[in-house]
Amino acid sequence: MNPTASAERVTHARVLAIAGPIVISNLSTPLLGLVDTAVIGRIPDPALIGAVALGATIFSFLYWGFGFLRMGTTGLTAQAVGADDIDEVRTSLGRALIVASVAGIGLIALQWPIGRIAFSLLSGSAEVERHTHAYFAIRIWSAPFTLANFALLGWFIGRQRARTALALQLLLNGTNLALDVTFVVGFGWGVKGIAAGTAIAEIMAALAGLAIASASLKRMGGHWDRAKLFDADRIRRTITVNRDIMIRTLCLVFAFAWFMAKSADMGDVQLAANAVLMQFVSTSAFFLDGFAYAAEALVGKAIGARMRERLVEAVRISTVWAAGTAVFLSVVILAGGPWFIDLLTTAPQVREAARIFLPWAVLTPLLAVWSFQLDGIFIGATCTVEMRNAMIATLAFFLLAWWLLAPAYGNHGLWGAFMIFYLLRAGSLFYYYPRVTAAARESLTSR
Repeated sequence: MNPTASAERVTHARVLAIAGPIVISNLSTPLLGLVDTAVIGRIPDPALIGAVALGATIFSFLYWGFGFLRMGTTGLTAQAVGADDIDEVRTSLGRALIVASVAGIGLIALQWPIGRIAFSLLSGSAEVERHTHAYFAIRIWSAPFTLANFALLGWFIGRQRARTALALQLLLNGTNLALDVTFVVGFGWGVKGIAAGTAIAEIMAALAGLAIASASLKRMGGHWDRAKLFDADRIRRTITVNRDIMIRTLCLVFAFAWFMAKSADMGDVQLAANAVLMQFVSTSAFFLDGFAYAAEALVGKAIGARMRERLVEAVRISTVWAAGTAVFLSVVILAGGPWFIDLLTTAPQVREAARIFLPWAVLTPLLAVWSFQLDGIFIGATCTVEMRNAMIATLAFFLLAWWLLAPAYGNHGLWGAFMIFYLLRAGSLFYYYPRVTAAARESLTSR
């Protein structure tokens, strides 16, 4: 590691050097979701689109609950990089992979009760549930590899190896795309083909990531320190950070799952229309995540290096780029939304319903950008207690907003509550922001 690296200024070019590859890699993920929907949408049956949407929601709930493997690893690794602690950079990955392996095997072993709980919460028509069961039964087997991918991605981002993260994501999503088309269009496997393509791609990406990480560790130097790997204080800190992020993420995913569940309650057509519109939301999120990831890495490094000025630079510059990107995304969705809807589905009733509610998708980036950036800042600073508390409060108010709005305004009420959710995420984090900067300042001066 370069001992002078921590003294580097945070510039627009540096932010873009991290965010750019992350945005490109993230783009391949929503594009894959678009392809999944478009491929299955060639079959004019709303139940198939709904099944893929519900199946993806189940795994989002499962895997996003373990998002701490990506986020916690990024923050802890970035701080170790800033402190020039090579052994801790190494053991940060080791601890994350151990957790990923144990948790992934546990998900496979518990697939029956997990499935029962998931299908009791996410109810659709009998046809939708039949196809969703098939999707779940196939994709669950890649769980350990999916979680390992989270850990590897967080480690590479924490080291500001954004191009490596890009390569792995392109491998994952490119393989998935090719297999989806082959299995669904070529072999006629339907929803099972979408699930199989995703599972195989996740396994291939994890194996490639482990190979790249192994070679990188050899070049980095240092050694595996068993005492550090199992140091009680470091493990306690890792568990605390990961626990808080896990609770925060479960609340976040619950909100998205609730949105899809209530969409399903309104019928297959409305479920399919909302699933199509959520592709716009997902695409926007992955754009904005690029700058949030840059904030994570740069804020974490500044704290590890005990450099307050770099912390301020990281927050300011990454947020400027994120806000500009949010405006751009809303304009694109407004101008091209109807065309993209027609691309994603051939079902006339789904197209019509999606057009009615398109303005909500246009509004989403403008409201979501602030919570994304604050998430990145909090993760880089490993100020996770505040993140947890803010999200718990936000989820409670989101459910209250849904309860008040949905009975009177139907799907408009559901979308309105979802927008309130984004506003409350940002507002609650901003409320805690002075406390976070104070905690970061104490960390910077007390090390």
